[in-house]
Amino acid sequence: MEENKEKQTWIKRLFTDLRYKYKLVVMNESTMEERLNFRLSRLNVIIALVLISFFSIAFTIVVIWITPLKAYIPGYASVKEVKQVYINKMKVDSLEKEIEARDLYLKNFKETILMGKEPPQADSSILKKNKNIDYKNIKITNSEDDSMLRTEWEEKEKYDLIYYPDKQTQSGIGSFMFFSPVRGVITNGFNVRKKHYGVDVAGTKDEAVKATLDGMVILATWTYETGYIIAIQHHSNLVSVYKHNSVLLKKEGDYVKAGDPIAIIGNSGELSSGPHLHFELWYNANPVNPADFVVFE
Repeated sequence: MEENKEKQTWIKRLFTDLRYKYKLVVMNESTMEERLNFRLSRLNVIIALVLISFFSIAFTIVVIWITPLKAYIPGYASVKEVKQVYINKMKVDSLEKEIEARDLYLKNFKETILMGKEPPQADSSILKKNKNIDYKNIKITNSEDDSMLRTEWEEKEKYDLIYYPDKQTQSGIGSFMFFSPVRGVITNGFNVRKKHYGVDVAGTKDEAVKATLDGMVILATWTYETGYIIAIQHHSNLVSVYKHNSVLLKKEGDYVKAGDPIAIIGNSGELSSGPHLHFELWYNANPVNPADFVVFE
């Protein structure tokens, strides 16, 4: 009985303390003039805090419910949205891998051209896809279609160009119709054993060097051995390289059309002994003989 009485007394005392009134006064510090006053109890303060918390939570829930913010709640997004996010993630990953692969390819290709390293051997898949090209011996077997193309090209005027866009999508380097970068006599031919991965074409002074195909300039620089050099990336992993120029007319990132002037023939670089163009063709990162595809004379 005494314990129950003590417990009831303690509860009554707590309730009395909660209801005990306090006066909150707001005064002017300088004049001590009373501006505002409030009579509050602990219970009033607790009730006010509970109500404020309740309305804040309710307001937050309503805002999330009626606005797109609810899509950011884990597990709330619809199946369609989750699927689209997954597709976008896959696309981004694919683009990142594609960019990394292209950057690595361009880096290796530039090092092969500028540093004179041995070109990588073609893998079996490349050899199967391009049966007309024996990359191991670097010999080109001209097909009947290629021979007809060369005959037709020789009958055209000096700088006449016929472009067949539908043939660009065919497989094999023989599907391209090359524009002659310069007209002249080949003074030094293609020779892999001597690490001469192109042909030297003698030309006249200040003659314009033209792009052999449509493409984007991936390299435009100067080196001690080859002077001013420019390289163009074409379709189907085909790259054309032009060395020993006196002036470059295009910069990296420029898009050029077949026959567009890209440089001026010159004699720059330690390895040059007279005005000429050193012209190379690289197919799938392997050098091929430009004389088998381009008519220079």
